[in-house]
Amino acid sequence: MLQNNSMLAQLKQQMRDNTPRVEGVIKATERGFGFLETDDGESYFVPPPAMKQVLHGDRVEAILHEEGEKKSVEPDVLLEIGLQRFVARVQKRDGRLAVVPDHPSVKNVLKARLKRSLDEASIADGDWVVARLVRHPLKADDRGFFAQIDELVAKTDNPAVPWRVTLARHALEQECPDAGDDWPLHDEGLEREDLTAEPFFTIDGEKTRDMDDALRITSREGGGWTLSVAIADPTAYVEEGHAADLEARTRAFTVYLPGQNVTMLPEQLADDLCSLWEDKDRPVLACALDIEADGSLGDYRFFAATARSHAKLAYDNVSDWLEGQGDWAPSEAIGEQLHALRELTEARAAWRAKHALVFKDRPDYVFDLDASGNVLGIHTEERRIANRMIEESMIAANASCADLLSQHVGHGIFNVHRAFEPEKAEAAQEFLAGQDIQVEHEQLTELSRYTELKRELEGRDDAWLDARLRRFQGFTSMSAKPGPHFGLGLAAYATWTSPIRKYGDMVNHRLIKRVLKGEQAPAEASLELTEQLTERRRLNRMAERDVKDWLYVRFLGAAAEANESFDAEIIAVNRGGMRVRLTANGATAFVPAPLMHSDRDKVAIDDKEGRIQIEGVERFKLGDAIRVALTEAREETRSLVGRPAD
Repeated sequence: MLQNNSMLAQLKQQMRDNTPRVEGVIKATERGFGFLETDDGESYFVPPPAMKQVLHGDRVEAILHEEGEKKSVEPDVLLEIGLQRFVARVQKRDGRLAVVPDHPSVKNVLKARLKRSLDEASIADGDWVVARLVRHPLKADDRGFFAQIDELVAKTDNPAVPWRVTLARHALEQECPDAGDDWPLHDEGLEREDLTAEPFFTIDGEKTRDMDDALRITSREGGGWTLSVAIADPTAYVEEGHAADLEARTRAFTVYLPGQNVTMLPEQLADDLCSLWEDKDRPVLACALDIEADGSLGDYRFFAATARSHAKLAYDNVSDWLEGQGDWAPSEAIGEQLHALRELTEARAAWRAKHALVFKDRPDYVFDLDASGNVLGIHTEERRIANRMIEESMIAANASCADLLSQHVGHGIFNVHRAFEPEKAEAAQEFLAGQDIQVEHEQLTELSRYTELKRELEGRDDAWLDARLRRFQGFTSMSAKPGPHFGLGLAAYATWTSPIRKYGDMVNHRLIKRVLKGEQAPAEASLELTEQLTERRRLNRMAERDVKDWLYVRFLGAAAEANESFDAEIIAVNRGGMRVRLTANGATAFVPAPLMHSDRDKVAIDDKEGRIQIEGVERFKLGDAIRVALTEAREETRSLVGRPAD
């Protein structure tokens, strides 16, 4: 019998080895069937019965079936679970507990149990929870899907559901850190210069509380300016290794969401002791840097100081005043500085336009919310002169920090951005050649050459070309070593101007202080830390996007019911349709192919080229400005659906 079992096992293994198989990720559809997409871009049909054994996002090995020209696959081996920890809604039916994952492509109702520490009476139908998949049909000995509820996120009627659920989905902290209220100022062995009599000022949003930069500008004889930048100094209160420091390291950034901020540091530090409030003496780390009349950067000097902001200014008020609008006016001493800072900003912008990179300004969209989180309106904030004054000042200060750390330390927390990663540069070169743009490889990989290419492409003013080229471009990442920042046109870039809200800036503050004291620099920041900072920044941005999507759906529900039309820009094209951004409020909507023409077969989509033909005629392409009528606002998936208005 044992021999027969052994022979049977060998026979099964031989059959398995000889059966065509493919590996890939499951993509579910709303109609019950799905697709398995391989790493090399192939796609195989997964019939509905087989989809009952998998979830969207599962990575599987599947058996390939071929009937003539038709190919389908049957998932056989689970390689990686696509849905492990997830947010879900509770479903209670006839005393049975289940969860429905909050995911646009997962409609499964999963049987569930509670974690032992949870009380079933406290969890009701419709409540939001964090759950974990503990059984999967493709796992050995598992008969079906089964989940465990680990955490209650929010009751179904909680007005804060969009914020609570989004933060839970990305495993981000729900509240600001609490680390006590005893914060003595430490003696760090640094002599602080007294700048309290100097008329520094801040420019922020009217509601900003965590103000971490103040400016002072003077004109130099012979032309140019000296810009003094005073930056809040939380490391004067928070020693490395302190509980608040470890918590800040974990959080990495303050999370900014519409209507709610979750601070990196305890609020007493972020909004009070460290914040550069008007008429309050504060410890700062400062830099005085010379900027030449042509906008180029000159010498700089970092030092510790005590400073006092003499005026808390708001972006719109400053812009209005400089543009000759409104009733607000600064004091004479501050007004002179604002005029000088405007001149400096124009000089810096002109220098960067010639020697580096300047990108088109995009507006910010700000949600006006009531106390319950309902959207009262959405208004546009353009990047006006006051915003650009602060931006150019911070870019100059951060470039100086990068130079200091590169020369005296050799490491730090740097923002590195390469326009094209090496593995994509060749593909980008081929794409440009297809557009009759002949470029050398170095123009894609070397900063000095890339700035030439960027200016040439901008001169074409081709929105489609810009959008297509972005598919080949890289992302900004954190690095312990200096590296180029192609987006800013700088050889190195290290931020130190936002230590209240960025842990990497706190790390750079400590390194700058070591240079000032002549101390030996510590070991290089670990790869683990830089990867964590990069990942947390990604999660924060996704959380901000997700909350906004939720609020957009609620706000535009009535507009969708009325089929209201909006001006929009095409920002993405995929096999199912196109994604657009509404110009008036920044919301994104999906326009599916069936809403472009009543006969789907007459819609031809080239997602690689970003072009859409209808009845053989090109109608839409990436970057086009079009008119879109909203047709649906789906809160369950936080998505807007529209159709071409014409």
